[in-house]
Order: sequence, then structure tokens, then C-alpha cells
Amino acid sequence: MKRLQERIAYRFNDIGLLERALTHRSLGAKNNERLEFLGDAILGFEVADNLYAQMPDASEGQLSRMRAHMVKRETLAHIARELQLSSLLKLGPGELRSGGQTRDSILADAVEAIIAAVYLDGGMEEARALVRRLLGDRLTDPTPEARKKDPKTRLQELLQALGKPLPRYDVIDISGDQHDQIFRVVCRTGLTDDTEGEGASRRRAEQAAARAMLHQLEDATS
Repeated sequence: MKRLQERIAYRFNDIGLLERALTHRSLGAKNNERLEFLGDAILGFEVADNLYAQMPDASEGQLSRMRAHMVKRETLAHIARELQLSSLLKLGPGELRSGGQTRDSILADAVEAIIAAVYLDGGMEEARALVRRLLGDRLTDPTPEARKKDPKTRLQELLQALGKPLPRYDVIDISGDQHDQIFRVVCRTGLTDDTEGEGASRRRAEQAAARAMLHQLEDATS
């Protein structure tokens, strides 16, 4: 705990808040779910506030895409690994056996919970400062990748430009355990063959299917 506090550059008055932030629901009722809810809101606000100030000419859509990129699960899980949270997480036996300490969703939730714990322990300014430290260059210099439209949006805009109906997405399979499901989705446009995508959520699977459809349409018109 001491080393973690050094890594986040914040020392807790109530170390119990930090311990709660690292406790997964699989260990019992006293877990980090409520902290994760609060931390998500603080993180989103701080990112939005910074982007609004840094990007005076950006549209609402551009700002939303950049914020979504910065607060997405993969980004937060990467931060959690930088902080070496895996070895500090408190998980139930089942989650430990299934490798929960390395799962992106659990790692990302812990980062959000830590942000909320700092807020409750030290106030909003300390929490916002922590967000800025955790995101670092990601916040001060949003990457070109963050400004790009996601595949579903690009596919929708392409079809609208062609005067065609919007694509249809259908879930064709869900496999795996409840806590570690894999979704398979098909994307249909009627212009070319259907495409499929897989992901850990329906949204990710739809994005993968839309990306495949974009590639297929580009190949058909090249």
C-alpha cells in the first residue's frame, strides 16, 4: 500500500478507502462497486473539462470521441498495469482461479475506484490532480487515434452518403462464462456479403463487424 501511494503521489488519511477501492465484489459486500461508480463520473468530468479548454475549435462529436478514447477500459487497464495493481487486488477464490487480477474490466474498475477514494479522502482538487497524473500525456496531447470516428459511425455515414439504409447488427452467438463472455455479431448492409465480429461486449463485437464491412466495401469499390 505504501508503494502504491508513492506511485499515485497521494498519501491517504484513511487507508481503508484505498483498501476498499482494491476489493472486488467477488470477495463480499464491502467492495469497490460504489467507488467505481463515483470515480467514473469524476474521471469523465476532468477529461471533459480539459478537452473543452484545450480544443476550442473541436465539435461536440470530436470532444466526445476523444473523451471516450481516454476513459475506455483498455486505457484504464493499461494505467492499472503501470501502477502494478494486479498483485494488490483483493478477489474471491473463483476470480483468482480464473485470472481476474489480469482482466481489463477488473483493473479498469479499480482505477476508477481509486480516483473516488482519493476524492472522499482529500476532496475534488486532489482527485482531479490524480486524474491528470494518471492520464499524463494522454490528457495534454490527445492522440490522432482518439480523434477518429469509430467504425460503426464511419459505416453509417458511408451508407447515408450512398443513399442506402443503415446497417443491421444481430447477435448470432454468446459463449463463455457469464463473467467472461464472448459475443459474435453479424453486420448486414445488403450491398456485399455479411461480415462478422467478436468481442467481450456486444458493442465491441458490433464495432469489429462494422470494421470488417468497411474493409469489404472499400475492396469492392477499389
